[in-house]
Amino acid sequence: MKAITTHYIDGSFVESHGREVMDVIRPTNGEVIGRATLGDEEDTRRAIAAAERAFSTFGRTTKRERAKILRGLHKAASARIDELTAAMIEEYGGVAQFSRLIVQSGVNAFAAAEQALEEIPWTRSWNKTTVTMEPVGVAGLITAWNANALFMCLKLASAVAAGCTVVIKPSEMSSLQARVLVEALHEADLPKGVLNVVAGLGTVVGAELVRNPDVAKISFTGSVAVGEAIMRDGAATMKRVTLELGGKSPTVLLDDAALDKAIPSALIMAFLNSGQACAAGTRLLVPKKRLDEVKQSIREGMRAFTVGDPADPKTGVGPMVSQKQYERIQSYIRKGIEEGAEVLVGGEGRPEGLEAGFYVKPTVFVNVKNDMTIAQEEIFGPVLSVIAYDSEEEAVRIANDSKYGLHSAVLGTDIQHARRVASQLRAGRVVINNMTDDPQAPWGGFKYSGVGREYGQYGIEAFLEPRAILEP
Repeated sequence: MKAITTHYIDGSFVESHGREVMDVIRPTNGEVIGRATLGDEEDTRRAIAAAERAFSTFGRTTKRERAKILRGLHKAASARIDELTAAMIEEYGGVAQFSRLIVQSGVNAFAAAEQALEEIPWTRSWNKTTVTMEPVGVAGLITAWNANALFMCLKLASAVAAGCTVVIKPSEMSSLQARVLVEALHEADLPKGVLNVVAGLGTVVGAELVRNPDVAKISFTGSVAVGEAIMRDGAATMKRVTLELGGKSPTVLLDDAALDKAIPSALIMAFLNSGQACAAGTRLLVPKKRLDEVKQSIREGMRAFTVGDPADPKTGVGPMVSQKQYERIQSYIRKGIEEGAEVLVGGEGRPEGLEAGFYVKPTVFVNVKNDMTIAQEEIFGPVLSVIAYDSEEEAVRIANDSKYGLHSAVLGTDIQHARRVASQLRAGRVVINNMTDDPQAPWGGFKYSGVGREYGQYGIEAFLEPRAILEP
């Protein structure tokens, strides 16, 4: 059993001032596999002070110096990809086939940020006016449990590229993963105080980051409720904020879609990361006249989504992260049944033979109306709602009829047609015919899916402020 009693402050691992201890639970069987001592306000203030001291020099570094640091971070993190993947599988229950992709994506964020660094116009001039892009200051980075290594790397890469120093509060449910990553990044030999990491509760460590006047920026990934609180409480000290808050992403299957390709893609998007993903395509919109054949294709396609040991490369859906998350998903499945939706696949309870862990049955509902709870609220589990539409205009209306607007997809054989539909969807990202990624493309959402963007040049600019110098 691993015991974590330190935080990473000013370039060193230091004993926690906070004394609250939290168990680390393995989601495959509910066993305690570690204990983490949580930080308190004093730990957080020490980390902020270290970051503020470091910013006085790091904030004046050159683009070339920061590019060198990003290369060092990429090299250090790359050396621990196997360990990071194993930690995500054990502590979070992420399936092997997805966990490695997530970790690799996080590690690659440092290289992507170095590339974007070269493309940003840092200085603009006209007449006797000069505008420079300046780092905003100390940044508080607050990450979520469903892809902790990715979020830590992504936010750190953008902040460092901009010239900011950081205090990271990883999810308290990701202590083992965060420790492996911090130990890896320590080997990059960063200037002291540029990177600080305090594990703890959002109501303690996160709250101190948000209210502390020496923190200029908060970048948060998590729930809408917490995002609202950060925006509200951060206003007292004029915090700059980037918030990525989740989604209820629609996948629009067009009339001309080839189901042998479209349905597997739709199911991958619905159940990626065991459904515990803000981008998961949890609403599948299908033409009413094709509903019967879609239902048959889903029944066949769901055979690929086996539930079981996340370490097994053949497993498609692993356990939920906690008992609380398991119960949340069960409540939504019951709600769907109560509101009149039909269970096509799955349903309540644990899969047979997997009673010990936090496993749920991957569930597909049909006969869903878009005003049902399961179609409007983010479940954050492997639950897909199939919604029939009569016309393309209705499909677009249904797709946009959500308080969220993070991600969406269009599936069809006529690419020009698919592009026209994609252009009408109110989402920060729209993919066509498959789940894909571009580390330079902006990531973030419309409406309640958040404020601001991450990734590439867009993510770095979120940590910058323009300064104008004028001469007579």
